[in-house]
Amino acid sequence: MFNVIILTIFPEMFPGFLNYSLTGKALEKKIWNLEVVNIRFFAKDKHLTVDNVPYGGGAGMIMRPDVVGDAVDSILSAHKDTRFIYMTPSGTKFNQSIAKKLVEFSHITILCGRFEGIDQRVIDEYNPYELSIGDYVLSGGEPAAMVVLDACIRLIPGVVSNSDSIIEESFSYSGGMLEYPQYTRPEQWRKHRVPEILLSGDHKKISDWRQKQSQVITKKLRPELLDRETNDKFT
Repeated sequence: MFNVIILTIFPEMFPGFLNYSLTGKALEKKIWNLEVVNIRFFAKDKHLTVDNVPYGGGAGMIMRPDVVGDAVDSILSAHKDTRFIYMTPSGTKFNQSIAKKLVEFSHITILCGRFEGIDQRVIDEYNPYELSIGDYVLSGGEPAAMVVLDACIRLIPGVVSNSDSIIEESFSYSGGMLEYPQYTRPEQWRKHRVPEILLSGDHKKISDWRQKQSQVITKKLRPELLDRETNDKFT
């Protein structure tokens, strides 16, 4: 089973959209398990304060290391084999290759930051795998964590009924290229027709056509994928 623990100050946000469709059914079937821990439970005052102003001045608030650290310790003491991840815009950019590596772990813990982030000493102390879903800033790590989990969970055997559909998806197809265009009925829609090759029944020609289309689309939309060097080391 793929076991997930989320550390957050907004536990009510989970499971969120992960409770629907394929991931929701997989959660119900116990193909994966979700535990959500409220960081506020580790606060030091009656107001459940988890943040404070930054040393040296500056805008915003920083999540306190003593509060976050105690929350992390509570997880690591009970799950010594968990893979600890911190969602942050400055982390390694998430991709399909990382998703595949993540699901190889039986247990992961994801820390979701808020405000201007967490005190650097938490990162120095625990050395989490810092992960980002893109070059932009969200209000917190919770939506990013859900995106990562959605990508991972659908790779678990038994979640997607047709495993071939995973193999042929973008970033999994033909060495990481984008997926070829897809068509269904009706054969004619407005002025657009399904390409004749897809109606031919010749599986070899169809496969070759799809391969070529994948290359064309990738070159047009994401040319960097054709010659990129991997940056998804997961240690």
